[in-house]
Amino acid sequence: MTLETMRQEVNPGFRFVVDIAGIAHGVFTECTLPTVDWDVEEVKEGGLNTYVHQLPGRRKAARITLKNGVGTNALMDWYIDAMNESFTRHKITIKLLNAKDKLSKPIMTWDIEAAYPIKWTGPQLNAGDNSIAIQTLEFACGKVTMTRSRAATS
Repeated sequence: MTLETMRQEVNPGFRFVVDIAGIAHGVFTECTLPTVDWDVEEVKEGGLNTYVHQLPGRRKAARITLKNGVGTNALMDWYIDAMNESFTRHKITIKLLNAKDKLSKPIMTWDIEAAYPIKWTGPQLNAGDNSIAIQTLEFACGKVTMTRSRAATS
């Protein structure tokens, strides 16, 4: 693989779209995808002192974080419902878009099943600053799947 080929395969992370329950919410300043890792069960075999067997265990809990400008939207309503102990799970889909394609075709897609809001961090308000009020929402995740588009592999 040449250096030029490797450069073409790298895509910037600033072009992405977030869908929640099938509705596009493309106004996020930041999206932190979940870390997906597993517990490792160590099994020590009698009479074998040179190593320990490491077997895959359960998947650890995953979380996703989204940041966007404060406003009235369905996403905030979803969090308010959760604060009132009405936990509704939705599918969250994050699509990384091809920066070189004007049609904005996704090159990678992450599907997060059964997500629900668990944390809200309000904006920092400062009268001496003219920045946008950004809120942070964190979600617990169910099953996480990642797919790469066929166009990205060719």
